[in-house]
Amino acid sequence: MRIPTILTFTLIPATVAGLCTCDGEEPVHRHNHNALKYKLISIVTILIAGGIGVGLPFLGRKIHSLRPENNVFFMIKAFAAGVILATGFIHILPDAFASLTSPCLQDSLWENFPVTGFVAMMAAIATLTADTAAAGFYRRHHVHVEKQVNVTDVEAVHDDVHEDGHVHVHTHATHDNAHGATPSFDLSRQRIISKVMEVGIVVHSVIIGISLGASESVERIKPLLAALSFHQFFEGMGLGACISQAKFESLTNVIMMSFFSLTTPIGIGIGIGISSFYTENSRKALIVEGVFNSASAGILIYMALVDLLAADFMNPRMQSNVRLQLGAYVSLLLGAGCMSILARWA
Repeated sequence: MRIPTILTFTLIPATVAGLCTCDGEEPVHRHNHNALKYKLISIVTILIAGGIGVGLPFLGRKIHSLRPENNVFFMIKAFAAGVILATGFIHILPDAFASLTSPCLQDSLWENFPVTGFVAMMAAIATLTADTAAAGFYRRHHVHVEKQVNVTDVEAVHDDVHEDGHVHVHTHATHDNAHGATPSFDLSRQRIISKVMEVGIVVHSVIIGISLGASESVERIKPLLAALSFHQFFEGMGLGACISQAKFESLTNVIMMSFFSLTTPIGIGIGIGISSFYTENSRKALIVEGVFNSASAGILIYMALVDLLAADFMNPRMQSNVRLQLGAYVSLLLGAGCMSILARWA
């Protein structure tokens, strides 16, 4: 009994060491032409899927039932929020944990401290800080402009009284203005949300693109090609819904949509270019990918929960309509479910 036991304890470290190929040695051949063919196909496919996904919500401007003033739009936004939430929790955060807890990182910092959770938490706090700072700046600026307008109105009323003896009341302030919730303020906040969310999505898109482009295994690229196409389609729908609600100018819409659609194909191109010397399990690659993925996860989770779900589900219009609430919950679960299923392959 002693000999098998000794052999077992002797072979286990070797087996574990074999599972962690930190030196980057792979059994596949570099410059695999068959793999390159699938990489080029993936660039085109993912580009088209992402473009269709991010452009689909803009059809709401042409279709009356999909416009923001209709209840269907709440359900579309709930679906989009579910996609973004699942992207952060199911796709990005586990990848970050895998990178920063890899056996290839043997320093005490990575082993004894939850760096992934810490970076994600700090990214969420930083997003909150940027969100509130930008909103506060706009609110102060808006109040200052409102005061100037009110002073002008009072002077105009005074002039009217002196001219013809009649009082002409100029009312520009509304009930919403009294509480600081003006349509222009909400629009500005939505634009901030869209831009911050795109930053979080784009960082992750580049990383997964590099990972696919640097791979030389056809068996790995094939499922990733299909999964990432659906991934970019649903993620694009989530981002596109936010961009369309922000009502940017046409040029800004095109730039933001193009930026999202191109990031993963650009990442694949970078991966192809560095595939000859890129080592996926190298120390630098693991740290960079892990930290950036952690930050992206923190940003997207915060945006999905606070700026998308909380804002809509606490809306008086939704709280007063039980059917709308049920529809929004179903849409939320569908969006999160679709992205969660894709985690099986990507």
